[in-house]
This record gives sequence, structure tokens and C-alpha cells, in this order.
Amino acid sequence: MEPRDPTLDVLLDLDGQVLVVDPAGGHWVRFVVTRVPVSPEKPHGIDYSLTLYGPEGERPVGFDNAHPVGRQRRGESQDHRHRLRSIRPYEYRDAATLLADFWTMVDAVLRERGVIR
Repeated sequence: MEPRDPTLDVLLDLDGQVLVVDPAGGHWVRFVVTRVPVSPEKPHGIDYSLTLYGPEGERPVGFDNAHPVGRQRRGESQDHRHRLRSIRPYEYRDAATLLADFWTMVDAVLRERGVIR
């Protein structure tokens, strides 16, 4: 049995939260995080979607485990990240790292768009 991730409660508490992340109100993030039974596809026991939305409703950043990516086979972890139009597998380590990686990518996109410095 894996040791309990003490940061998981923080991630679960974000479920349903929507946060505006730029002064003009054009970009916002949404968190959807729920417990699910542990499975090969969701070995961490959570179903999650952490998403940055832009002014036109586009999704420039997303981390989730809703579907397989690329050549993944059934029974493999479905963790992945979206950045603009690319989708890449994501190696989930723990909830704190997931949140840090998400916010790092959000900040990078907001800087690229000139929303923040």
C-alpha cells in the first residue's frame, strides 16, 4: 500500500473552484477533482481536471486524466497535460507537484500572452 499523500486533501478541496487569474478578467482557471476507485487508469484514486480558459473560451492549459493519450493502452495511467494544441503524457507524483506544475504552466502562458509580467 502506498503512503497517504497529505497534499491530496488540498487538491480535493479545490473541487468546483473557479478563479479569475488576470486583472482584466479574461483568463480563469477551473478545478474539478473527485475521489474514484483506484484503477490502472486512475491509480491515484482521483479523477481530475485543472484547466486555464482564455477570453474566447479556449483552453490553453489543462492537466487531467479523463482519457488515454497517444499510444496508451487500456490499463495504463491516463494522466496527461494539454498546452495549446499539444497533448503529452504527464507523470503524476503527488497532488502538490500537480498543482505546482499546473500553476507554472499557467504563469508561462499568461506571460506569453502579455497578461502578466
